[in-house]
Order: sequence, then C-alpha cells, then structure tokens
Amino acid sequence: MIAGPLLFARYAFPPNERGLCGPSDNAALRGYTQAGQSGPDLVRLAKGFAGAWPYLQLIATANGIADPLDARVVEAYWVGNSLLDSVRVADYGTFLDERFRARAGRGWESIAAAVPAGAVPHHSFHVFGVYPWIGLLREGRTQPSLHILDSCRIAWGRVVTADPLVVERRPLTWDGRLLGLGPAVPCQVAAGFVTGLRPGEWVSLHWECVCDRLSASQLQALRRYTALHVRLYNLPTPARS
Repeated sequence: MIAGPLLFARYAFPPNERGLCGPSDNAALRGYTQAGQSGPDLVRLAKGFAGAWPYLQLIATANGIADPLDARVVEAYWVGNSLLDSVRVADYGTFLDERFRARAGRGWESIAAAVPAGAVPHHSFHVFGVYPWIGLLREGRTQPSLHILDSCRIAWGRVVTADPLVVERRPLTWDGRLLGLGPAVPCQVAAGFVTGLRPGEWVSLHWECVCDRLSASQLQALRRYTALHVRLYNLPTPARS
C-alpha cells in the first residue's frame, strides 16, 4: 500500500480539481501526488478537506491510531475495512450531530436514523446521507442529482482496455423511489495517478478518474459498504413515512 497522504490525495484530487471540495491549491496537490512525494505540505493540504478530514480523525481515534493519514485509516474512509467497525455508534452519532445537524435541516432525520441502523463513517455514507442530493432526487430533481451522486461515490470497475482506458462499472440508478446499482456498462475514464493498468484489473473510481488498484478484499469491502448505505437510505424514516 502506498503512503497514507498520497493515497488520500489520489482519492481527493478528482473533486478538488473540479473545485468541489478541499483547498484551492489543486496544482500543488497534483504536483505532490504525481511525483509520489509525501511530506508536511501534503499533510497540510489534506487537512484542508473539511468534509473528509474529521472522518479520518474519528476513525483514527476509535482505533488508537495517532495519525489520521495512516494508510489503514485512509483506506477505511474511501474503500472500507475493519477499522470502521471499531467506531462506536454513540461516538459516531455525536460526531455527526456536532458537525452536520445544523446544516442538514430537514434532512437530519435521515442521518440520525441511519446511525443506529448500522451506518459507519465511510465516504458512501457522507455522499448518500450528508450531501443534499438524495433529498433532491426525492423531490423529483433527477438531474444533475443522480449524476453527482454516482460520480462522487467511490465506484469500482474492471479494466476492459488500457488505451483508451475503458472500465466496466455499475452505475447508480433511481426508479423514483429507490437507489440501486444497474448492470455494468463500459465507460472511458482517466487514469489519474495510476500507471500500467491492464485489462482484467479492478480499480476504484472517483469522478470518472482511477484512484487505485483494488485487491479482492478491497473490492469486497467497497461493494459491502456501498450496498449498506444504499440500503439504509432506501429505508423509510419518520420524516418520510
């Protein structure tokens, strides 16, 4: 596994380049990641991601890990691993209450209901639960809501061709009431900072950009946590029942 700050940057750069999150100095983030250089400046940039950084701190603290950019912690947030299971429900509920209750408005009921139902501090929870796009879907505003949800979640895909880089991935679907995952379809993506990709390899994707190769266990984890949070946000809550 690559160094934690570099792994974080691989996942964080695609939306940062689009001006969607994190510090404005995306050229510096690109430069460090492209060069494979990790150091204090890259750590400083990572701390500028106001959405992701608190999750890393929460996961690290729950597991007795001093560095929020430890590669295991970074993997837990973006892909998923056993560290997520060590975050206590009460601590996660407090974390979300302190950071997002005031901002969530009427969407808070969905967030609060998901935590005791099994939600964990994985990026897919933040995308489906904290961001407003599912609420907009339920109001009938399918576009651009569905595209943004599908692009912002960490997806998985199997490389079909390397040049051009085409992967088969399952798109997020919406039937007017429920989220789901459709059949795999080919799509052309950017290689990001991952080189030497070969047909048959599995990769993670963020905003149509490859973030990393996935091992069999990582692929299983990403599928599992994505499915978990899709299921939770398809459940009725008191606010919608």
